[in-house]
Amino acid sequence: MRGRRPPSVASNPVFVGAVTVLVVLVAVLLAYQANQGLPFVPAFELKVDTPNAARLVVGNEVREGGFRVGQVAKIEPVAGRGSGAQLTLRLDKSATPIPTDSTVRIRPRSALGLKYVELVRGRSGEALAEGTTIATRANAVGPELDDFFSIFDEPTRENIDRNLDYFGTGLAGRGEAINRTLGATPQLLGDLPSVMRTLSNPDTRLERLLDETADVTRVLAPLSDTLARGFTGMADTFEALSRDPQALRETIARSPATLQEGIESLPPTRPFLVRLAGISDEVRGTAGELRASLPAVNRALAAGTPVLRRTPAFTEDLEGSLRALRSFAKSPTTDITLGGLTDTMRTLNPTLRYVGPHITVCNYFTYFWTHLADHISDEDATGTVQRVQVKLAPIEQENSLLSFGATEPADADHIDPVQKALFGDGVEFHDQLYGAAVDPEGNADCEAGQRGYLERLATGFPANMNVVLDSSTPGSQGPTFKGRARIPEGQSYSADPTGIAPRVDP
Repeated sequence: MRGRRPPSVASNPVFVGAVTVLVVLVAVLLAYQANQGLPFVPAFELKVDTPNAARLVVGNEVREGGFRVGQVAKIEPVAGRGSGAQLTLRLDKSATPIPTDSTVRIRPRSALGLKYVELVRGRSGEALAEGTTIATRANAVGPELDDFFSIFDEPTRENIDRNLDYFGTGLAGRGEAINRTLGATPQLLGDLPSVMRTLSNPDTRLERLLDETADVTRVLAPLSDTLARGFTGMADTFEALSRDPQALRETIARSPATLQEGIESLPPTRPFLVRLAGISDEVRGTAGELRASLPAVNRALAAGTPVLRRTPAFTEDLEGSLRALRSFAKSPTTDITLGGLTDTMRTLNPTLRYVGPHITVCNYFTYFWTHLADHISDEDATGTVQRVQVKLAPIEQENSLLSFGATEPADADHIDPVQKALFGDGVEFHDQLYGAAVDPEGNADCEAGQRGYLERLATGFPANMNVVLDSSTPGSQGPTFKGRARIPEGQSYSADPTGIAPRVDP
């Protein structure tokens, strides 16, 4: 009996499984490394500065003439360039040498956004060294498909629909006219070469005309709104002219005589035009101000027009009033009455100039009624009465508050012991009349209610008398809580109670 042959290694299932797993791992590793370039394959690196990476990703192909010659190995942002980026291209050695005047463009590979880098080989005899950085221009990045479609936003689509509607309406029913136009087009195009030759002649100076037209357009651009209003006004004018064709014909018929008259009369106006040119700069400034004021003037005229329409009826109603006024003016007592009224106002004006700031600056009129409500708040059988607490000084005291014929004001140094016992040593006589409301410059100096309790303020009285008699307290007390910092603009005022030397706030 023959002996069995030992089993082959290839028939071992463990060995076959291990080899299979190793082959799969090598294939996966090679597929993963394919995005970074196959191992052991020599490559040529080239760096490209581009203003926009344009949605490139690492692993995108580099092509030349439609054939793959490498891939994008790295994409790094460039500091200080916004969306700029630097691409690292790993090219096959078969693509070298690369001329120095070669360029790079980023092209779309499909409508879904996939991109590739196209290498456009130059014709220079010199080659780029490995690692060289080349720069691309802005036109190297083509427009994105979504950027192209974004120009058709909703307003654009509405305008396209409107144009199609207008053009469709304009061309509808004009097939015969379009046919005649197409039939005459060859004759038009036959004469076009001679026109083009004339325009292209340097003597025509068409280039200068276009440059000057561009300058005119640039100058008129800031005035586009004004020009638009001018065209709107002209449209209104022509619309008004079209309502009366006969008047337009008569105007045209009389125009030659008018122009002839202008030819004869305009030369004598040249001295006037010369002087007008001399003041044109000032007139230009005035025109600028008038342009800014015209909207307000137009609104005023629009508001005044209905009023003017009602003016005749108002004038008729006013006739009786004016007739009564004329009778009043002819009355012999009118002059006497006006003279008396003038004297009255002349007498009241100083008082009003002094009293006015107490109301308009210090708000004392309001404070008076506010405090008055509390002052008469004690109730009695019929309503409310004044709240008063009377303290009387002894009549026997020399120069007492209740004595008649006193020779001196009552103060703390001239009271009897009884009054001192009742009121203490601080009894003083306060009689500050005509307190100030403003200072001579019109600033608030509301003294009433803000001065506190002064010990002595009596110019010309003996130093031993603790009395307060001067009307004005030194310094500025400022405004009250609800008052103003100074008099209202344009108000006539006087800080002196006599009303002398009135002032008007500028």
